[in-house]
Amino acid sequence: MYDFSRIKRLPPYVFNIVNTMKMEARHQGEDIIDFGMGNPDQPTPSHIVSKAIKALENPKNHRYSASRGITRLRLAITDWYKRNFSVELDPDQEAIVTIGSKEGIAHLALATIGPGDVVMAPSPTYPIHPYSVIIAGGEVRSIPLRPERDFFEDMMTATRQAWPRPKMLIINFPHNPTTQVVGLDFFKKVVDFARENNLIVVHDLAYADLAFDGYRAPSFLQVPGAKEVGVEFFTLSKSYNMPGWRVGFCVGNREIIGALTKLKSYLDYGIFQPVQIAAIVALNGPQDCVKEMVDLYRHRRDVLVNGLNRVGWKIEKPKATMFVWAQIPEAFRRMGSLEFSKHLLVEAKVAVSPGIGFGEYGDDYVRFALVENAHRTRQAIQGIRKILKKGGG
Repeated sequence: MYDFSRIKRLPPYVFNIVNTMKMEARHQGEDIIDFGMGNPDQPTPSHIVSKAIKALENPKNHRYSASRGITRLRLAITDWYKRNFSVELDPDQEAIVTIGSKEGIAHLALATIGPGDVVMAPSPTYPIHPYSVIIAGGEVRSIPLRPERDFFEDMMTATRQAWPRPKMLIINFPHNPTTQVVGLDFFKKVVDFARENNLIVVHDLAYADLAFDGYRAPSFLQVPGAKEVGVEFFTLSKSYNMPGWRVGFCVGNREIIGALTKLKSYLDYGIFQPVQIAAIVALNGPQDCVKEMVDLYRHRRDVLVNGLNRVGWKIEKPKATMFVWAQIPEAFRRMGSLEFSKHLLVEAKVAVSPGIGFGEYGDDYVRFALVENAHRTRQAIQGIRKILKKGGG
């Protein structure tokens, strides 16, 4: 038997259990309504696709690209930040293109975290946030992110109690999976706290545009001094319906950007150039497609949450993201999120993500991704209504 030390540190991927059951059910001819993976189901806007096709036809774009991203894309990124957040960035030293934000976060951890380094991250949270640290050889300190807790207070307590002192904080607002949102005052406290404790801050802003009901998601970098302590990631996957294109970027502190740039220069030659050219059009082109996407997710959210409330599963509407984070009904809570997710799949023909897959503090929740249309969502609610009537047994 071979010994792969990094692989041994990674826990089993809980989501695979539900995914395997889902695929087996579908192979048997069952119609499973799938809210599991946050995989956008709409096509990429046509003007972005057209530009990619045109760029693809140019042989010059078939060569190796630049691992940090072509200059015009980095300029488009910094212009996008200036328009959306009034944040000034240097495209040469404060911006780098990544192969989606997931790759960027993972490689940033490899570039900055060593064995024994302590990193704080919320629990529950998007799995790559803690797992990137584990892969890099660091240690994760989980901070509860729950409605009855004060995340910032818990973070301060954890920092005082940790030894060695934490090196990094990884956060993500609007938050996946909990949909929790914050205001700029929260980031001001984070910046002050990072300065006082010599912390690197990594903020994942993947859901910047997917905000509803008058809420507007702030950028961490809007806070004066934020570039002194950290960086921010964004991805085109959700806002521009480009999940398979794998385009993201990291901006902020030039020393941290420099470390990621150097590591990536050893690992890859960058994204295929026609994809980068299409990304420029996405960022600089008409933004009506983003508004349409937000409206679609808002409508799906309303259909799902209103329907679940109507059948007795009480949930508040999230102000952002493409998810609904639903506490398991009391009658079923003792099952835990994995068994309850299996129960929904078998009895209601509905697939969701078990909260335990996002961390220990998520086990009494499940996550719905808003990737099914309104008709399918209403169909799912009817299946859920039947199991709620039966109760937890």
